[in-house]
Amino acid sequence: MKRNTHEGSRFDDFLKDEGIYEDVEAAAVKKVIATMLAEAMKAQNISKVAMVKRIGTSRSQLDRLLDPENASVTLVTLTKAAAAIGKRLKIAFEDDHGQVRATAKIV
Repeated sequence: MKRNTHEGSRFDDFLKDEGIYEDVEAAAVKKVIATMLAEAMKAQNISKVAMVKRIGTSRSQLDRLLDPENASVTLVTLTKAAAAIGKRLKIAFEDDHGQVRATAKIV
């Protein structure tokens, strides 16, 4: 019987050992972003047509932005989307213990 080499370890450690940590984290972040944008659009009664005009992009690009499974999105698009809902984009670099090492606000 093969022994579980990850017994007692953190899930993050398992993902790192498998070489998929960054991909899984990026997918999770994208799902949160897509959900936040969709909820803000709904709360502010912003249609997709109006959002496209506010961002200055195409409907297909907005659909990719709102697709929680599509992690391909640029900082420019995120910044414009944030502005379109009256927000600013903030990015932080944290160490493994959650300590913020650098923060950037994109205005």
